[in-house]
Amino acid sequence: MFQTYDDTANPALGAERAKRLRDELARRGLDGFLIPRADEHQGEYVPPHAERLRWLTGFSGSAGLAIVLIDKAAIFIDGRYTLQVRSQTDVSVFEPKHLIEEPPSKWVEDNLPKGAKLAYDPWLHTIDAVARLKAAAEKAGGSLVAVDSNPLDAVWSDQPPPPVALITPHDMKYAGETAPDKLKRVSASLDGADAAMLTMPDSIAWAFNIRGQDVGHTPLPLSFALIHADGHADLFINAAKVNDAARAHLGNVVTLCEPNELGAALDALGASEKTVLVDPATCASWINDRLTTSGAKVKRGTDPCELPKACKNNAEVAGTKAAHKRDGVALTRFLAWLAGEAPKGKLDEITACKKLESFRAETGELKDVSFDTISGAGANGAIVHYRVTEGTNQPLQDGELFLVDSGAQYLDGTTDVTRTVAIGAPSAEQRDRFTRVLKGHIGIATARFPNGTSGSQLDALARMALWKVGLDYDHGTGHGVGSYLSVHEGPQRISKVSSVPLKPGMIISNEPGYYKTGAYGIRIENLLVVTEPDMIDGGERPMMGFETLTLAPIDLNCVEPKLLSAEEKDWLNAYHARVREALSPDMDDATREWLKVATRTV
Repeated sequence: MFQTYDDTANPALGAERAKRLRDELARRGLDGFLIPRADEHQGEYVPPHAERLRWLTGFSGSAGLAIVLIDKAAIFIDGRYTLQVRSQTDVSVFEPKHLIEEPPSKWVEDNLPKGAKLAYDPWLHTIDAVARLKAAAEKAGGSLVAVDSNPLDAVWSDQPPPPVALITPHDMKYAGETAPDKLKRVSASLDGADAAMLTMPDSIAWAFNIRGQDVGHTPLPLSFALIHADGHADLFINAAKVNDAARAHLGNVVTLCEPNELGAALDALGASEKTVLVDPATCASWINDRLTTSGAKVKRGTDPCELPKACKNNAEVAGTKAAHKRDGVALTRFLAWLAGEAPKGKLDEITACKKLESFRAETGELKDVSFDTISGAGANGAIVHYRVTEGTNQPLQDGELFLVDSGAQYLDGTTDVTRTVAIGAPSAEQRDRFTRVLKGHIGIATARFPNGTSGSQLDALARMALWKVGLDYDHGTGHGVGSYLSVHEGPQRISKVSSVPLKPGMIISNEPGYYKTGAYGIRIENLLVVTEPDMIDGGERPMMGFETLTLAPIDLNCVEPKLLSAEEKDWLNAYHARVREALSPDMDDATREWLKVATRTV
């Protein structure tokens, strides 16, 4: 399912839909309802039938929450979406709030009337989230109430059905480890628990070496699983998704069950007084409640697949390198095409977006784009997670910057890359800002660090050149990336708040930026893999570092060389030499000549 450009969400519908929801709440004797951008699995990408927040408010971002009370409502978004939410949502109905600076729990404390019942769907909120909101409701003098059925679903008359797409085995040459071996490894890590509850589809995809088609852009099989201490596993998945090839792949270490059998399985664990590991940050509250009620001992801990999934093995690293080379050829062909066509003044964001996708499709290996391409010209580039539609589509104009953040899903790897290019001659300010972003990018790319270093300890390296002139950006510097899985994968990040130590084999993005509202945006993003620790000459401790995976030229027309140190110029020249050497053999003559100029020495 590749990118589409329609946007059926209409802000003008917000008032009427909020009224329908309030009428339903009143019918049920409830005073408010929580609407997260989530499904039962708490993942970033959700199927159409779970896009409740978008249906209600018009907001299409990947994270957010609305709270609807009888007389007021608010929508909570993070720094990526502060501009987007105002363009997509009727803010006279849903007051925008910053998810971090003005969290939902604080809003509930301040706005929930005494004695009011604030309802929530326990399938759509994590254990941790419910605990915070329950405390806030009680502090306000009200109560948090779980509902048996979702009241928004009751008024969403044309809600799509849940997806039923076939799962496929993920070949060993890409996975690098068999599913039985992974299940044994996970079961051996349960630390006294009798079973682990898996609710995140990417963990299930990794552990069982399967991929699915239930959501756009990420090959996820929506399902649940229990991994037992003996290495056996129960997979709760719609039988219509499993064909004979998938059954043979799963073998006899996996028992297939229907999703509606999960409750009984949890009850059986409780009846036997088993200890079950759940991740409170990702597990639906409904599952925790069922286990607790049944008598099971709930052990809270991290999803046991999260860390081993993040640390890619040799086959996965080799695969992602092949994917990035293939993807680099496609992206560089696009950049060369853009350089030739943009000056003619006939391109717009959608035209460029479609052309980039066509170059990737011509590889013959493209399964999907890894997310909706961010194709932002001029002021649209300043909207961090901008998604072009027919209604917002802008031309690429002379004197503006064009930001394109895109990625692809291939069987051997997932890519994510951002390039910002000048249409015509960039201004002195644009070159200054671009070069400061580049300095931050190089700071991360060249970092060396000891075992135990977290992303929060590196984040400042990406911001220092911007901070020196009073600038910053409101998103993290890097996120983890999966292996033909989610383009946003934990637990590793490079951000001000990440405490997770970086480990060899982790793939992470390096994407500092700068955004001038109403004018332009700049972001330079490559993917990196954390290297094994080694000794630096004269050093005393082994140090890890990063190997850059992404191969594509950085627009030298936007670089102000006098702002770069000699070491930074050396890095840029060496990177461009590597790009040229790796990609040139797969280029036609014209593109090869363009690349030679695009990767010239600074």
